[in-house]
Amino acid sequence: MTEAEPTIRVAIAHDYLTQRGGAEKVVLAMARAFPDSPIYTTLFEPSTTFPEFADLDVRPSRLNNIGFLRKNHRAALPLLPFASESITIDADVVLTSTSGWAHGFRTPGRKLVYCYSPARWLYEAEMYLGESSSLAKRIMLKVLTSPLRRWDRRAAKSADRYLAISTVVQKRITDAYGFSSTVLPAPFTVDSAPEEPIADAQAWLGGDSFYLCISRLLPYKNVDKVIGAFADGSRKLVVVGRGPEAERLRKIKSDNVLMLSDLSAGQMTWLYRRCNAVVAASYEDYGLTPIEAGYHGKPSVVLRWGGFLDTVEEGVTGVYFDQPDPESIRAAVHALEATTWVPPKIQAHVEQFSEERFAAELISAVTDIHEHTIERTLSR
Repeated sequence: MTEAEPTIRVAIAHDYLTQRGGAEKVVLAMARAFPDSPIYTTLFEPSTTFPEFADLDVRPSRLNNIGFLRKNHRAALPLLPFASESITIDADVVLTSTSGWAHGFRTPGRKLVYCYSPARWLYEAEMYLGESSSLAKRIMLKVLTSPLRRWDRRAAKSADRYLAISTVVQKRITDAYGFSSTVLPAPFTVDSAPEEPIADAQAWLGGDSFYLCISRLLPYKNVDKVIGAFADGSRKLVVVGRGPEAERLRKIKSDNVLMLSDLSAGQMTWLYRRCNAVVAASYEDYGLTPIEAGYHGKPSVVLRWGGFLDTVEEGVTGVYFDQPDPESIRAAVHALEATTWVPPKIQAHVEQFSEERFAAELISAVTDIHEHTIERTLSR
């Protein structure tokens, strides 16, 4: 792994560290690229995010003293602009990982933003909330949207440069803020944890094959549509994730669907190595799960939308479907089963998303911003 130039004081910023998802994996990759850099965030709950963060220098805002908010970060929505602006980071360059708040952290130094998407709840509210959201949520968001958009655009303008996780996000940044950005795909991190069987899943599967859906359980992830595609069929589906949709999904799932959450890296490896394929119907800004499946030589069945277009090569690493509905997903699964897949070709595709490449690009961008700062200072 390449390391950053030691003379540059780099700090890392992230919205909140309360979950185990793709963004949190990216932050860990940033921390490996810039060793000993502190990580600033609004909320930090070690028990619900990746355990590696417990060994890092994480510095949360004062809002973190409220235990309920650490466990329920969405309830903190009206408070997060104030929490964000209360954080001042003393560094030459702040490497900011965000989809909503960390770009508002203050710093006397330079700010490089790695953007997963401009805030979805502000610019794509209908998709974010989904059809099943309550009237109270819709009213609250409608009231907050106008002042939060003003705050968000002001925060975006405080950055020196934006990096976009995918081409769809690059366009969204232009639409929301009116400026350009550079695409830098997120890395796939090879987990070195030994394979760890999941006893409950092992017993439930009974040696049968299965499909795998890994997702935060949010409306726009369309996990209910994936579950619907497997409803009362002979194929088995394992869903891994947590989120506000969990209880509703448990009520609608059929007996051939198993729901799991909070798995270790070794347990995830166990699932990836044994599944037929990964299935995803989400409106994804970046298609990380197919890359993880591809590392293990497994194909994917994904929605032809957004970030998946950057990470899935049709016919080589996966099959697309055009609408997030059970019928389309089911037809795509049939197509996948009728195709002969070549694991080495799938694995070769993944190499372009290596963490080494990601780290090198980040270090180059940080160094470039810092050198321009020095040049401006000397020219005065």
